[in-house]
Amino acid sequence: MCSNAIALFNTKYISGEIRFHQCNKTKGTLVIFNLSGMTPGKIRACHIHEYGDESNGCKSLGAHWNPDNTNHGYNNLSIPYSNRYTRSVESHAGDLLNNIKADKNGNFKFKYIDHRLNLRGNVNKSIFGRSVVIHDGVDDLGLGGDKESLKTGNAGGRIACGIIGHSKNEY
Repeated sequence: MCSNAIALFNTKYISGEIRFHQCNKTKGTLVIFNLSGMTPGKIRACHIHEYGDESNGCKSLGAHWNPDNTNHGYNNLSIPYSNRYTRSVESHAGDLLNNIKADKNGNFKFKYIDHRLNLRGNVNKSIFGRSVVIHDGVDDLGLGGDKESLKTGNAGGRIACGIIGHSKNEY
């Protein structure tokens, strides 16, 4: 049996969804971005955060989700293709793609398999009930040379957030 999740966005900056689909824990989770309304060509940081508590808007979602207590870094998909499989860097499970870049129409559509995300198994390792935050700044991939870089990638303020909830539909 497969598990499905979705984070919805509907703000003045960003609308759309990020879907998650997992059938087998050992094969990773399919992550599908379908976002629009973004500033054309603008790069923004995008991460999973600890909580799904919007009682104080995006501010109450906690820190980057980091179940393995690692330094902030980058997903291999965040680096240039030529180096993708030759560099290994510590990162949070919640780092997702680190940065997303809107096309000339303000859209971001992308899908990939993430082996760090789980929709199944131990609730403490699952992304259900957590949130996705899109930040105002660019993630420095943990290479900024300061403590905050190793914690958040100096990603900037939170401009949009969506709670990761169970989804009936696959994708």
